[in-house]
Amino acid sequence: MDKKIVMSLETIMGDRFGKYSKYIIQDRALPDVRDGLKPVQRRILYSMYKEGNLATKPYRKSAKTVGNVIGNYHPHGDTSVYDAMVRLSQDWKMRAPLIDMQGNNGSIDNDPAAAMRYTEARLSPIAVELLKDLDKDTVLMSLNFDDTEYEPTVLPAAYPNLLVNGATGISAGYATDIPPHNLEEVIDATIYRIKHSNCSLEKIMEFIKGPDFPTGGIVQGLDGIKDAFTSGKGRIMVRSKVSIEQTKTVQQIVVHEIPYEVVKSNMVKKIDDIRLNKKIDGILDVRDESDRKGLRVVVDIKKDMDANLILNYLYKNTDLQVSYNYNVVAIVNKRPVQMGLAQMLDAFIEHRNEVILKRSRYDLDKKQQRCHIL
Repeated sequence: MDKKIVMSLETIMGDRFGKYSKYIIQDRALPDVRDGLKPVQRRILYSMYKEGNLATKPYRKSAKTVGNVIGNYHPHGDTSVYDAMVRLSQDWKMRAPLIDMQGNNGSIDNDPAAAMRYTEARLSPIAVELLKDLDKDTVLMSLNFDDTEYEPTVLPAAYPNLLVNGATGISAGYATDIPPHNLEEVIDATIYRIKHSNCSLEKIMEFIKGPDFPTGGIVQGLDGIKDAFTSGKGRIMVRSKVSIEQTKTVQQIVVHEIPYEVVKSNMVKKIDDIRLNKKIDGILDVRDESDRKGLRVVVDIKKDMDANLILNYLYKNTDLQVSYNYNVVAIVNKRPVQMGLAQMLDAFIEHRNEVILKRSRYDLDKKQQRCHIL
């Protein structure tokens, strides 16, 4: 039997690439607006929840979780699952880490985490808030890849995780860059929005002043924040927190906090290159004095030099100051949408309404069945 397909290459490529793009956009690189998670993250959390790997129980080997996720929900490579798991546990990437990992889970210097056979993990207390009421028919469940069991298409999410933890991803034709925000501010804004559903953006911005990076730093550019909160696109500057200190022999520029997603070791190396190549005079030495108490980078400067001049040069030419571009794209009703702050809050509130309605209906049914027996 002849199984040749006679079609133009253009049609075939267009069709296949279209299907592939649709998959990447919906089911890989972009977060869902309701629970702020990508499918791989959702599957990791759900698998851990289902296995009883909770914050109140002892840690379990990461390899066990990765095996469960691949075997039941996510038919992809083990490294992609473990990398996603590690990122969920890093407190310099996540504002509220969703996984509590024991062992070497990487560092702000971009060191790799230990292999999954060495590390242990469990859900963090706040992750349980994302998964609560899952057993009460609150969200739509769908069959997994081999139709042996069900997995949630979205989590019940008791707080707006997309805003709190942010997201970053590159898919086909769309990319997303959402920075983390402060949990308390976001919840206060959500409560206000529930009570005043037509309030202005200015009013919401009284609660959420701007992004809140886990690595600290100083955010500059109110106009950029306002643009981002209005349309989902905006540019801000993130500057390190720095103090200038005098010692008997030298002046010191001491860095206490660095911008989000800056690799500290690279930044220190860049400053050292400037010292070696004498691009600006007066830098004597650069040391990374970070320890378990916190981050600390020291730049020694000649006593008679203007420290502020050197500091401004470093801001301009190193990652001591970087620009961050908001690009808020998330999945709404299976489509990628660029959205402002109010739309993000509204989408979460709508989802939450639905969850509570379904939960109440489930509880009522259970009680009615019990009453019927009694």
